[in-house]
Amino acid sequence: MTTIYVGNLSFKTDEDQLLDLFAEYGDVSSAKIITDRETGRSRGFGFVDMDSNDEAESAIDDLHEAEFMSRALVVNKARPRKENNGFRGNNRY
Repeated sequence: MTTIYVGNLSFKTDEDQLLDLFAEYGDVSSAKIITDRETGRSRGFGFVDMDSNDEAESAIDDLHEAEFMSRALVVNKARPRKENNGFRGNNRY
C-alpha cells in the first residue's frame, strides 16, 4: 500500500471527489481530507491510500500540478510523520 499526499485542494473538495479522482488510476483503500479540529473546515490537503505502488506512482506522475477544481494540485508520496515524543511547541526547557 502507498500513501499519497495531496495538497492545494480546494476547500470545497470532499472525500468522495478525492477518492473518485484517484480511482481512475486503480484501487483506492481510503481518501481523507484533513480538517481543522475546532472548525471542522478543510485545511486544504489530504491523503489517499492506494493498494498498488505502480498505480500510485502513475497517479502521482499524472496528477502532480494538474488542475482540479480550479487549483493546481501538489501530489507526492506521503512522508512518515516525525516523532515528537508527545511534546508540542518549540522545545522549551
